[in-house]
This record gives sequence, C-alpha cells and structure tokens, in this order.
Amino acid sequence: MDFVPNRIAGIDRPAADGATLDKIAPADGRPQSRLARSTEADVGLAVEAARAAQPAWAATPAPSRGRVLLEVARALEGRADEMARIVAAETGKSVKDALGETGGAVRQGEFFAGEGMRLYGRTLQSGVPGKETRTIRHPLGVAGLIVAANTPIANIAWKVFPALVCGNAAVLKAPEDTPATAHAFIRVAEEAGLPPGVLNVVQGLGAEAGAALVEHPGIDVLSFTGSTAVGRRIAESAGRQLVRVSLELGGKNPLVVCDDADLDRAARWTALSVFSNAGQRCAQASRIIVMEAVYDAFRARLLERVAKLSVGGGDADDLGPVINERQMRSILAAIEAAVAGGARPLTGGGRLDRPGWHIAPTLLEDVPGDDPIHRRELFGPVATLYRAASFDRAIALANDTDYGLTAAVHTRDLDRALLFGRRVRAGAINVNGGTYGSEPHFPFGGFGASGNGTREPGTEALDVYSELKCLSFLVDE
Repeated sequence: MDFVPNRIAGIDRPAADGATLDKIAPADGRPQSRLARSTEADVGLAVEAARAAQPAWAATPAPSRGRVLLEVARALEGRADEMARIVAAETGKSVKDALGETGGAVRQGEFFAGEGMRLYGRTLQSGVPGKETRTIRHPLGVAGLIVAANTPIANIAWKVFPALVCGNAAVLKAPEDTPATAHAFIRVAEEAGLPPGVLNVVQGLGAEAGAALVEHPGIDVLSFTGSTAVGRRIAESAGRQLVRVSLELGGKNPLVVCDDADLDRAARWTALSVFSNAGQRCAQASRIIVMEAVYDAFRARLLERVAKLSVGGGDADDLGPVINERQMRSILAAIEAAVAGGARPLTGGGRLDRPGWHIAPTLLEDVPGDDPIHRRELFGPVATLYRAASFDRAIALANDTDYGLTAAVHTRDLDRALLFGRRVRAGAINVNGGTYGSEPHFPFGGFGASGNGTREPGTEALDVYSELKCLSFLVDE
C-alpha cells in the first residue's frame, strides 16, 4: 500500500512516533493506503513551520499573493485528470463527478486570486475637521483548517485559497478518509510556486490530530466543516482561547413542492438533491415536503426516477458508496429504527449486496412524528416525504428543524417564491432547482445548528481570515 505522509515546511514526514492508519477504499472495502497517524507533536511541528513562513508571506503584496494562487489554480487545472482519479479512488465516486469537483476547486482559486487585487477597505467620513480615516485588512496569522471528506478537493480549496490570499499561513488537517487528495493538493501548490511552510498538511484522526490543532495556542483562526456535534466542541475551545472560528456544519434541508409546480422538473431536482454524491452533502435535500393536492402524482414521478438510478463508481452511475463502514452502519441503523417505529420505505432501505459501503437509494414516508430521523442529519442517500395541506403548513414544516443551511421550493408563483425566501430560515434558498449549487463568489452558511453565522466562500470569507484596522490621519489645515 502507498504511504501518505504529512507535508510540513515543504518536506514529507511520517508521524513523529511512526504510527500509521489504514485507509479503506469505500468502493470495495479493501485497504487502499496507509497514512501518518499524527499526534500533538506533529501538529506542533506544522504550526511552527507555518508561524515561521507567515511573516514573509504576509509581507508579500496582496496582488503578488494572488498571482501565486492563480498559478496554483492553473496547475490544478492542468492536472485535473490526475487529481480527479485520486479523489475518485478515495471516495468511490465517479471520475466524472470528481472532475466536476476539481473544476470547482480551480474556480475557487481563480476567484480568490482576484481578491488579491482588491482586499477592499473603506474610506470613512469623520466628524472631526481635518481627520481622514480608512479601514485596511490585516492577516490574523496562522489558520487551522479542518475539512470533510465528502467533496475533498473542493472543501480544501474553499478554505485554503481565502486563508492564504489574506496573508495567513495555514495548517490543514486532512480528512482521514481522503488523505492522498490533501497531499496531492499541497504538492501541486508548492510546485506551482507556493513557498514551503505557507501551507502544511497533517494527516490522522480528528480526535487526535484535529483536536491538537484546535487546542494549539499558535493558531489564530480556526475554520471547520463537519458535524454539528464536533463544531460545538470546537466553538467551546475557541471561546476559551478567544480564537476566531468559522463553523460550516450540518443541514436537514427541506425541498418543498407546491401544488402549481412543474412536477417532472421537481422530481428531477429532488432526485439530484437527495441522491447525488450518495447524499453526502451538507446541502442535501433530506426532507421532501409536498402539498397534498399533488402528493401522489409527485411521488409517482419521483419513484420512477429513483428506480432508474444506478449505484456504482462509473461515469454512467448516479451515485457511489458512502465514505466508510462506520457511516454506512449508522445510516442503516437509523433507517431500521424508523421502519421498526412505523415508517414505510417506498424504495431502498438497506445495503446493496456487493463489496464496499453501498446503500440503496432510500425514500421513507409516514415516519412517526417522534422518530429521530426527522431531525438527525444522516449524510447518506436517504430522505423522508411529508404531506402539507397548505403553503403555510409547508413553510412551517420547512422551518421545523434545528438546522437552517439550504432550502428549495418548486412553484410557478413568483409571490410564493418570494414569500418562501423571506420566511424560511436558511442561508441559501433556491427556486425551481435543488438545495445545493453554491459558487465561488456566493456566501455559504446557515442558521441555528448549521453554523455560527460566518460565510464561506465569497468575499465574506475575507472577514473570517482577516482583521480590520481603522487608520486615521489628522491633517493640518
């Protein structure tokens, strides 16, 4: 098996104590690679390297930093096929889907490279005669970045590019399920001209390497994408240390089908929102709310589409496996408990009879009102269907969640669409589309248990990774 090391100050390193972990391929359940099992000592080396490299990087003019990042983006684009093959192998998804995610990472790099030409401040009007004031951005120092494995190369790009263009150095804790993707990213970045130590990658488990990164006193800003439970623990640690933190957490996202919707279009977007990427999206539509008048007709169209879905890792397939066995077993246990409590499976409901961590596309209806599946993010190819007697009832159901990340509504009525956008508690709302679809210049984040109110990416991400200074001049008249 290939060994995937840490990458610190431009050098590949094993864990300080030599410990390793096996990475299992989700497509067939076989060992795929071995990665460094990092601990506090390894994180310390990475933070030290970042702190040593950061002053020179911060002193580099922002437009020049942007040009370096543009070269990184171009290098990623030039090696897109290679990167996509790594992503596909580690996640079990198709090369076609992995190429799409790699393209998204490239677009992130291009956008934030352009921000190096701006990094706007503001000119402020003082009430004091002869006083001129403006704001300027200042890097925070070292960013600790922790990402999820569901769309690994895109997730890395969402954090690395804005953190670096602001003049920070960074330590990236790679997902243990996609270690080679992170290692390949940093190698491409350094070969494209990123100075060693400006970005460092640490492999290992979240409870070991991730926790050590969160607690390290040399970290000035933390950005985490992952579960709400872990996000809460990170927020507690950041609060004790008064470290800035950005949390992009889970979702239990509603997709509402109104009685005037184009049902064929709604069924197509629902299937994509529920099952693409094997449901492993924080923006997945996991609660499908359908108005009573069209419920039966819509359900029939949706089931017809789901019956045609192909599960596998080929480019002709619609979804692949979930990322690891632990996740698969957790999802299956939740489905089993819901069915035992009275839920009716319309399709799927179990593991496919093949190697790897493949779950059949699953739709449930008539789920008991107190079943945990209503509120728990499963992060897999599972959704529940609900009937709504009215539009007001549909909005009430959409808001009946601790989360508030994304939402979608299908309707031909502009007034309804606008009302939905105003009343539904979600950070991203789509009309006549899916619950996903962020772009590099769009702010992304949510309400409630979906995060702490920050937004990444978009220009709003600059507020995560930079500090504002207010600079005033008193001019003699």
